[in-house]
Formats: sequence, C-alpha cells, structure tokens
Amino acid sequence: MTAKSYPGGTVSADTAHALVAAIAAHAAENGRAAAISVCDAGGVLKAFLRMDGAPLLAIKWAHDKAYTAAGFGLATDVWYPMIKDNGPLMTGIPQGERVVVFGGGFPLVIDGVLVGGVGVSGGMPDQDIESAQAGMAKVGFAAT
Repeated sequence: MTAKSYPGGTVSADTAHALVAAIAAHAAENGRAAAISVCDAGGVLKAFLRMDGAPLLAIKWAHDKAYTAAGFGLATDVWYPMIKDNGPLMTGIPQGERVVVFGGGFPLVIDGVLVGGVGVSGGMPDQDIESAQAGMAKVGFAAT
C-alpha cells in the first residue's frame, strides 16, 4: 500500500479504498450490510461502498457522518452528549445541513493532522461504530 496521505494533507485514494474494504469485511463477518464513505479533509468523497443489502437511505447517512467527522475533527457520537442539555445548541446543531449527532463517523488523523473522515451507516449506531473502529484499526488509524 502507498502512503496513507499525500502531500496535499488528505487521505490517499489507496488508503480510502483499503479502509472501505476493511470496514466492509468486518460488517460482513458480523452479518451486517453497511454503506461506507470516506472523505478527504475538505469533506469531498474519496471512496464509497454500499454493500449488498444495505438500506438505500444509509448512503446519505454514511456520507454525512464522514463529512461531519472531517468538518469538526470529532467522532459523531460525541455530539449528542455535548449538546443534549443546551437548548439552543440542541435546536441548532442537528438542524445543520449534513450534521450528524449519532455514532458511526470518525475523523481520520495521521501524525496529528486531520486528513479526512469515515462514515458507516446501515445498522444501529453501536454497530456502525464497531465496524468503523475495526476497519480503522486494521488500516492503522486510531478511532478517536
């Protein structure tokens, strides 16, 4: 495999595809079908797979989870606990276009630099988180 990122400071296409494959393998091993999206640091799609049997609407959620994670540099599952007791934030943030506040999206970081995001959708949030983390670990990313 080539370098995980290229000099532009974003996840490489080879790494994005390897990540999608690793996540899909974990989901399949656990009897699940998912949509898996990897975007660069600017939120632009780098790699995508909708596994056979994954819900059609999972496509949007996978893209948006990756976009949210890359855009904020935070896992999507940290948002709800942070905003749930703050009325204005709870009203505003989830209404933002493409913002997801439940699990399945993670930032991709190499040597302390945000290089992209990954989003997994198709199961319950804990299942999406598990598949994302397993695939990330296999490719050498820490799930933060």
